[in-house]
Amino acid sequence: MKKFAMLFLATMMLSLCAVAAFAVDSKNVSYKSGDETVQAVLYTPAGKGPFPAVIVIHEWWGLNDWVKEQASKLADQGYESLAVDLYRGKVATTPETAHEIMRGMPEDRAVRDLRAAFDFLQAQANVRKDRIGAIGWCMGGGYSLAVALEEPTLAADVINYGRLATDPASLKNIHAPILGLFGAKDQGISPDDVHKFEGAMKQLGKKVDIKIYDDAGHGFENPNNKDGYRADDTADAWKRTVNFLAENLKK
Repeated sequence: MKKFAMLFLATMMLSLCAVAAFAVDSKNVSYKSGDETVQAVLYTPAGKGPFPAVIVIHEWWGLNDWVKEQASKLADQGYESLAVDLYRGKVATTPETAHEIMRGMPEDRAVRDLRAAFDFLQAQANVRKDRIGAIGWCMGGGYSLAVALEEPTLAADVINYGRLATDPASLKNIHAPILGLFGAKDQGISPDDVHKFEGAMKQLGKKVDIKIYDDAGHGFENPNNKDGYRADDTADAWKRTVNFLAENLKK
């Protein structure tokens, strides 16, 4: 019995050491955006850099625990992940509040904050300067596309059911490969909108990979979306995201 207990304890200690070896470090950071200061959470992978990096852009709810969890999961995959707070500390818990805060946020300020986030990551000694991507969900998906439109050296861009652009004059500025994940039942971003975006991108010779989930609506990846969450589609979307980022950021 004593031998068994000692063996069990040794196994537990080895397990804890293994977890510690792959633990992600997180810390609150700030950076300048024009005359303002933006708050963010920076997640750093275990091990020795430099690492590829990802700007993580929240939904219309704000920088809540779910978005931070996504940033931490990306760090688990080996990316320096910067979860940016576009709302200046505000977090919504109801759709009404989320809508109000989102409408009150100037779009040009949000784009400026995200360009400054890109510069912040480039200035980090443990970040690969030419391997920075962006990812966002819902409102953040639209702003993830905005980063690709604004930053010609962005190396990868993931749009999760975000607002799209179809104007060729704008899309020609995109150099990053795009992964777009959408729901066929989305009432705001229809499959027709997605196909128009995909067609315009391909006509311009841009690299784009689109997946539309037949049984999903808007916000299907967030389990807090009780009626709309789709676990199987979310698992597939995450797998596609991991593979896409690895292909484009870990070269």
